[in-house]
Order: sequence, then C-alpha cells, then structure tokens
Amino acid sequence: MQFADRTVIVTGGGSGIGQAMAVRFAAERAAVVIADRNGGRAMEVVRKITAAGGKAVATQTDVSLSHDVDAMMGLAAKSFGPIDVLVNNAAAPGGDNLALMDETTWDRDLAVCLKSAFLCCRGVLPGMIERKRGVIVNIASVNGLGYFGNEAYSAAKAGIINLTESLAARYGRYGIRANAIAPASIRTPIWQHRIEKDPEVLKRLEKWYPLGRIGEPEDVANAALFLASDAASWISGVVLRVDGGLMAGNPLMAQDLLVESRDQTI
Repeated sequence: MQFADRTVIVTGGGSGIGQAMAVRFAAERAAVVIADRNGGRAMEVVRKITAAGGKAVATQTDVSLSHDVDAMMGLAAKSFGPIDVLVNNAAAPGGDNLALMDETTWDRDLAVCLKSAFLCCRGVLPGMIERKRGVIVNIASVNGLGYFGNEAYSAAKAGIINLTESLAARYGRYGIRANAIAPASIRTPIWQHRIEKDPEVLKRLEKWYPLGRIGEPEDVANAALFLASDAASWISGVVLRVDGGLMAGNPLMAQDLLVESRDQTI
C-alpha cells in the first residue's frame, strides 16, 4: 500500500471530493485527518474509514481561522505524527456577479478558498522543511483558468494556482512538492439545491464536455493520489486539469464555426 505509515490531512473532507480523497488515501493505508466545518460529517467519514479497517480522525475546523488550523495541526501530530501530505480542498463557491456582490461574500469566499490554503501550508511547512520531504496538493478549479461565473470563488482559485507554483519554486530544494488539481463540474452535494430546482441541470451540462459526462468525486481522488504518490516524485508546480476535456476546446462552438465557414463558401 503506497501510503502506509504516512499522515494525510484533507480539508473539507466531510463530503464530496474531500470525502472521496480521504477514503482513497485511507484505503492505501494512510492515516487520515479529516477536517470539516461540519464535525458530524467528518465523523461519518471516519466511521466509514474505520469500518473498512483504516485509520482516521475527525476535527471540526474552520480552516479560514488560524487558531482552528493550529488546533488541527496539533491533533494531527498527536494522533499520527508528522504530516506527510496536505490536501487543501475546502471551498465556498458563493460569490457571483461582481457588481451585485457584497463585501462579506467576497471576504468569505477568499477566506475559505485561499486564506485557508495559506494557513494550512504555513502550518505544515516547518515540519516538511525539517524532514526535507512532503507533498501539498491544492484543489483549484477550471474557474481559476477561465470565466465560468462565481467571480469571488474564481479569483480565489486563480490565487490557489499561483500559490501552488510559488510553493513548488521556493520549497522544492527541501524535497517538498506542490501541485494543483483543476476540476470542472463534479457531481457533489454542492449541486443539490440546483438539482432540486432543475433536475436536468447536470444532464444539460454534459454536452460541453468532450468526454460526454460530468465528473465524479473519484475522478479527482484518483488525480490527488497520483500527485501525492512517489510515482509523481519529479512532478511539481503543475496544474492538472481533471475536466473531461473542457479546457482543451469547445466542440459545439467549433461545429458552429465550421458550419458558418461552409456557408460563407457557398
């Protein structure tokens, strides 16, 4: 098992992508610290992991607050020892339409998505520098690479990408790797309120993806395990798009352009 005797922190680990990553790391025999603002959800994931024979501990943590992050780091060290892998996954995609957005919404999205990564990275870096090894996996988004709405969330995710590159460049000499994953639409509970109003919303989105489907949390978990593993030992500072081909191009737009081009030659 590739993560035996390693300690992994997953923020936002109580549901969706975070839960999928926590479960996968535990299945590979990592000891997993599951941090979530909802302590009950984090405990449910711990019960799932331990029932399968894995090791995990839950912590109710608001990763945008330094004292909560400090407490999380202390629990991780006390429970399992030094932290080998940090996965910054916590997010709050709420701020949309910049002209109408209030300051509180902007601040919350930036704090949960970006400030949290700063605080958590700051918490693990001293130990990783001392041991001259460690891995940081930051969950960004295709929203950080182009316009897909949610301006505050998107700005934070763009910041995550730059932060990842900065970490890779500055701390690579200490054997620390930092990479980012940029998912597109993933079938997680965050969509539930939209689905309740519009049950076909995800089905309609499928047409934008060259691979013809919406992503699943396990798709992102697979990428995270690879980037955190020794198989990726010479990969650092990359942004791995887990997006079903979305950012490679838009076949529907290309089809319309080709039709228009043919019409002009007649």
